[in-house]
Amino acid sequence: MASDGQDQDRPAEPSPSRRDKRLYLMLMAVCIGLFVLSWAVLDRYSMTAAIIVSVVALVIPPFAVIIANAAGATDRRHP
Repeated sequence: MASDGQDQDRPAEPSPSRRDKRLYLMLMAVCIGLFVLSWAVLDRYSMTAAIIVSVVALVIPPFAVIIANAAGATDRRHP
């Protein structure tokens, strides 16, 4: 397969900063922690509380991606 040079003309996308990676990892750790807390502890006392905590944990991953990517977006916009 012949290369027509288009890949070389396009600049490489910058990798996420260390801060962005740390923020994403922290948010995802909170998400996993909430799931474990809700179904290992809270369900013994209140099923409603376990479900509410699980719903909160389900909302975290999309926001983790948005927040982690937006934190360094201004750095990536200006070359």
